[in-house]
Amino acid sequence: MTEPHVPDPSLLAQPIGDPLGEILHLLKLTGTFYCQSRLSAPWGIAIPGFPDVMSFAVVIGGRAWLKVGEDAPFEIQKGDLVLMTHGAPISLYSDPEARLMQLEELPIRKVTELYETLEYGGGGAECSIMYGLVRLDHASAPLLMALLPDVLKIDPWEEEAGSWLQGTLQFIAREARELRPGGETVITRLADVVVIEAIRRWLSRSPDADRGWLKAARDPQVGRTIVAIHREPAADWSVETLAQVAGMSRSGFAARFTGLVGTPAMQYLAEWRMNLARRTLQETALPIAAIAADLGYQSEPAFSRAFKRVFGTTPGQARRVSMENPA
Repeated sequence: MTEPHVPDPSLLAQPIGDPLGEILHLLKLTGTFYCQSRLSAPWGIAIPGFPDVMSFAVVIGGRAWLKVGEDAPFEIQKGDLVLMTHGAPISLYSDPEARLMQLEELPIRKVTELYETLEYGGGGAECSIMYGLVRLDHASAPLLMALLPDVLKIDPWEEEAGSWLQGTLQFIAREARELRPGGETVITRLADVVVIEAIRRWLSRSPDADRGWLKAARDPQVGRTIVAIHREPAADWSVETLAQVAGMSRSGFAARFTGLVGTPAMQYLAEWRMNLARRTLQETALPIAAIAADLGYQSEPAFSRAFKRVFGTTPGQARRVSMENPA
């Protein structure tokens, strides 16, 4: 048995200027697939859905139509960035009448494990699109993903002239056209930055971003406790100690946390620990007992019960599934 980890007393007085900023500071992407395509009309590509993975399309040249899931198709053109957040299948085509081909049936050329190129079409009007699959690589990802709209579309040309986003997309376009040595590495890294920026812009500009967990993270009192939990997930937190961090009474804090987040504080703590645990199980070979101890559980069985309550499966089963189906 491990000894309970007492919360760091400094958290009770430590100033936290921007709780949401601190949470998003750790946000990063893990790219799973990138495809740079050169297409000529007529052409159509059907891309399957991938649960828990976001997809994006950057139009480098020309124009195309995009259909996400069962939604109505819409036109996209040079400079547009579209982020599809919930893993729905998508279709890209030169015009609504074009015949769709499954992505895996097309003449894709593998450049690296993560980067592929595609040249395809009937020889008409040209279009160049970069398509990618990315995964949010942080334990907050499920919380954020649940609040994001299905589709985020950004037109960087609406920004002031010379904005860094315009410049970055222009640089991606140049690298895609020339594909110099190491170009695929440059493109994939820049694409990750652009996707993160799309999410950040939605967070800062959309009224829909001011709800649920995101609204709670912005709250000066509840936001402090969310950051404290994230900084020290293994601490022996209680409603009383979290209320101290918030500078509120126990009852006032409990009601405010539940009202903003949608779940009680101790349930949020347990689910946060389990999100961390699942990521550690998927990405490392650490023994389950060590993961349990690192997250403040005094025994492996207690940890396993908590994990199963949240995910409906045991830690061992979750690890086996991730090994059988690597991202």
